[in-house]
Amino acid sequence: MTIKLYNTLTRQKEEFQPLEENKVKMYVCGPTVYNYIHIGNARPAIVFDTVRRYLEFRGYEVQYVSNFTDVDDKLIRAANELGEEVPTIADRFIEAYFEDVSALGCKKATVHPRVTENMDIIIDFISALVEKGYAYEAEGDVYYRTRKFEEYGKLSHQPIDELRSGARIEVGEKKEDPLDFALWKAAKEGEIYWESPWGKGRPGWHIECSAMARQYLGDTIDIHAGGQDLAFPHHENEIAQSEALTGKAFAKYWMHNGYINIDNEKMSKSLGNFILVHDIIKKYDPQLLRFFILSVHYRHPINYSEEILENTRKGLERLQTSYKNLKHRLESSNNLTSNNEDWLKKIEDLHKTFVREMDDDFNTANAIAVLFDLSKQANLYLLEKNTSEVIVQAFIKEFEALTSVLGLDFAKEELLDEEIEVLIQKRIEARKNRNFALADQIRDELKAKNIVLEDTAQGTRWKRG
Repeated sequence: MTIKLYNTLTRQKEEFQPLEENKVKMYVCGPTVYNYIHIGNARPAIVFDTVRRYLEFRGYEVQYVSNFTDVDDKLIRAANELGEEVPTIADRFIEAYFEDVSALGCKKATVHPRVTENMDIIIDFISALVEKGYAYEAEGDVYYRTRKFEEYGKLSHQPIDELRSGARIEVGEKKEDPLDFALWKAAKEGEIYWESPWGKGRPGWHIECSAMARQYLGDTIDIHAGGQDLAFPHHENEIAQSEALTGKAFAKYWMHNGYINIDNEKMSKSLGNFILVHDIIKKYDPQLLRFFILSVHYRHPINYSEEILENTRKGLERLQTSYKNLKHRLESSNNLTSNNEDWLKKIEDLHKTFVREMDDDFNTANAIAVLFDLSKQANLYLLEKNTSEVIVQAFIKEFEALTSVLGLDFAKEELLDEEIEVLIQKRIEARKNRNFALADQIRDELKAKNIVLEDTAQGTRWKRG
């Protein structure tokens, strides 16, 4: 069986054939670190972590690069508002990013390059484009000559003249053409800057990914991925920059995940429905958010609401309960003698179905349906009078293998919200009865499971720490 993925560049599913046998070079656009990440940032982090996990599951060695934009207009504004230095803000929110995505089950990239640590290669990249005539300097700014790259628009599938109709030259810009975009921005008074052949300044947004992808993965990579909103202009501009410089294809496959809506409305700050992952995982098990994201095919839009998340939790808990019941049977049953090859065949068939669904453009929604089938079969098996240790272990092994591909960890002891509330009530009763030793014991038990209690005038509140 071979993996097929949808390539935004060709607008069709293609058989996945990496440039090197059994090796995959993958670049995923990371966040601009001026705040905590929102649920929209979480979707590509989860989706492409799962793609990576599945490629590794299928035997590929994956070199996975995901960048941090740690200097840009948003960071400079945040620094001015907070009275802090740009690097201080970037460091704080990079640390917060790792905390949040780690809670969501995302593995660290092979490399997490930062713009500020790769300034020399970015400046060299821009200089080479100027030398080749693809870029020009204008009073300290450097712009890319978009019309010089004849294939511009091939990713977004839009003719260049249609793209030009929506382009404007902003006040203060000195472009030759409205479609030209900034590679280097001259520093304004008081802004953070780096020295360059064109004076003091900093990079434009698009150039950083072209330069860092080339630095860490080479001229041509296998997969370039990110949110649907990045296809144009960010990824379109990356192609123009990189292919103009090297004369080679920048990426063989382009993958983009769909948007997230909040209560059927597009998420935006102006609508006040901007939801931070940092806040969600205080209230909900982070594994639930991951499960929710993967319950819809990555290219489709997904609608988030607390009601939908609650319904999703019921499904996740069904799977977790099946797994726990298997583990309990393995640990507690004294009658594990009989064996039945039919059950092993059922498990093997479900494994093959899971692989088939994931091979079809990483269809996690259908893969989760296979997990529910596995759960159903496990539950039926546990109803039998005599159960075999071999088969119980086979079910457990399959659960762990398939959930690991999806970045879920059923083996990790995770308290459910209802269990937390019960323990809090026991602690309240213990304090009423002046049994402070028991109250402290319960607090410590919850703390060990990453649950932080806050005793307030309105009662005891809890959050995931």
